[in-house]
Amino acid sequence: MSNLIHALSYAAMRAVEFVLRLLPLRAVWSLGRALGLLAWALAGGYRALAVHNLRIAFGAQQSEAWIKAQAREHFAALFANLLCGIKLATMPTAAIEACVTVDGSEHLKAAIASGRPVLGLIAHLSCWEVLAQVPSYCSFGRRPGTIFQPLRNPYLNALLLRRRERQGYAVFSRRDGFGGPLAHLRQGDSLGVLMDQHAGDSGLWCPLFGRLASTTPVVAMMALRAKAQLLSLAVYDDGPARWRLVYRPISEADGVTEVPALTAALNRHLEVMIRHQPHAWFWVHSRWKTPRPRFLLGQVKRGIVMPEQGEALQPFEILLRSPNWLGDACMALPAVRAIARGRPDARVTVLGPEKLREFWQAQPEVAAYVGKADGDGPWKVANLLKQTAVKYEVGILFTHSPRSTLEMKLGPVRRLVGFPGKWRRRWLHQVVPEPKVNPRLPLHHAKRYLHLAMRLGAGSDAPELWGAPPAARNPQGQTLRVALCAGAEYGPAKRWPVQRYAQVARELHGRRGDLEFVLVGAPKEAALGAELSAVMGSQLPHCNEVGRTSLAQLIALLQGCHLLITNDTGTMHLAAALGLPTVSVFGSTEPLLTGPLGPQHVVLREQVPCSPCFKRECPFGHYDCLMRIEPALVVEAALRQLDGAA
Repeated sequence: MSNLIHALSYAAMRAVEFVLRLLPLRAVWSLGRALGLLAWALAGGYRALAVHNLRIAFGAQQSEAWIKAQAREHFAALFANLLCGIKLATMPTAAIEACVTVDGSEHLKAAIASGRPVLGLIAHLSCWEVLAQVPSYCSFGRRPGTIFQPLRNPYLNALLLRRRERQGYAVFSRRDGFGGPLAHLRQGDSLGVLMDQHAGDSGLWCPLFGRLASTTPVVAMMALRAKAQLLSLAVYDDGPARWRLVYRPISEADGVTEVPALTAALNRHLEVMIRHQPHAWFWVHSRWKTPRPRFLLGQVKRGIVMPEQGEALQPFEILLRSPNWLGDACMALPAVRAIARGRPDARVTVLGPEKLREFWQAQPEVAAYVGKADGDGPWKVANLLKQTAVKYEVGILFTHSPRSTLEMKLGPVRRLVGFPGKWRRRWLHQVVPEPKVNPRLPLHHAKRYLHLAMRLGAGSDAPELWGAPPAARNPQGQTLRVALCAGAEYGPAKRWPVQRYAQVARELHGRRGDLEFVLVGAPKEAALGAELSAVMGSQLPHCNEVGRTSLAQLIALLQGCHLLITNDTGTMHLAAALGLPTVSVFGSTEPLLTGPLGPQHVVLREQVPCSPCFKRECPFGHYDCLMRIEPALVVEAALRQLDGAA
């Protein structure tokens, strides 16, 4: 069946060629422009791609009206040049030369006079088929060569090869590697090469118009190994069915001796070629395509070339959907840090509940936060994202619900990425499989989030992802501050009794006189904080801040403490993220999944037959998993932690 399709396509191509042979070249040009404008009106996807690419290249200097006008003209010129390219293959060389004006001949003569092999940099500009049909434009007095990507249609591919070889070209397939073209150059011949900015995993990441693009390093490699003279050949529109061929020396490459630096220099020269006639470049190809699946660049093979001093990279906009709970957000923090470090051009925006704004805004890796109220529906959240006027290249979901997925699906996000979740796989552009784990050894939530970042191309699990170790917190003679968090919004199955917290405080104060206590917790736990304060009484130095602090104030308060004694709460995870040592009492939940990570944390739990049950309330009413943890255990653990802080 495929052979039949290829044969029919070949027959159609030859039929088009036959018809165009009968028409004057200028009529072919006019027909092509008309078809191009029709394509502009009908091909919405390609129209959007062209506008998107032009925004990347010129959005900072030109208006939206200018960009759309250039995109429209690009479609008209593209189709005109494509049809003319087919027509040129049927015309005599002298007739083609009559349609072309040549500029920069002095640069061509200088390249020939150098005595070195000449490597010509060609761009997808205007009717680049002109260069193929007039070999003298690319020969530089030597045998011309070209590298081509074989066509999928074997009949069309054979036709192309026959015509190129008949014109005297040495033709090299990309599939055969680059040994042949390099040998051709070393013989003193010439070679014309198209510069490719979508080289995938084999490319070198270099700026193009200030945006990182995977660029083939082969051109630079061949130029350096063959000690070739570099010259650019640019074809521009020069009126109806007329073209201008411009030779330019690549001054940006002067004195550059390393492949990465030379590749970046060639991209800078390509920008010069494009700016001369912006509409003429091939904008309907995704030059800045986001790689799949590893769009983060922490694991790239060939590396990244940063802009020259004084130049800035355009941001690669990443939108992260935060978990809804403070504790889960804290556990996602190492993954967020890995993502932010995954590319030098990453700009991270976090979307999440308004209550978490201060937490995320306190993280240096987060550039912006979009907060949503509890009652906001997906359409309202999508509108909030649109109001930011940012087009996000990717959206990464740390949540599982279809609702949170729909929020980003309806917003200005080009690619959605996440775990399969519940009923949402069909909405994701890229699905990351859940990590494979031993059912007897659960994977911690923080490491599960980090697995997501690593699968997207983030770097290795570096120690700094988990936060810096705590600074020395106890200058000589200073009173030690111990924070107590006796609440847990989840439910009673996570709350160690208030009376036991008070008993621990009394015993600690009795054994060490340099302590003062601060009670912390969520706004809904204000009554519990008042109860604990009353039980502790005025004899124990303490202040009750439960429900009285904003999240930013809680962060500042914890940063001034030396230890947190807590249940399994968001405050526990916040302290861990800040590097504050903790002693944590676990009841119905599993510390292997949600416990604080690191040697500065102590977890106390009693393994009873029914634990972990993950229930909010004990179905048996006796809360054995909590009640079996005696205050003496907490006191001893706290003293060891405090001795380390002293």
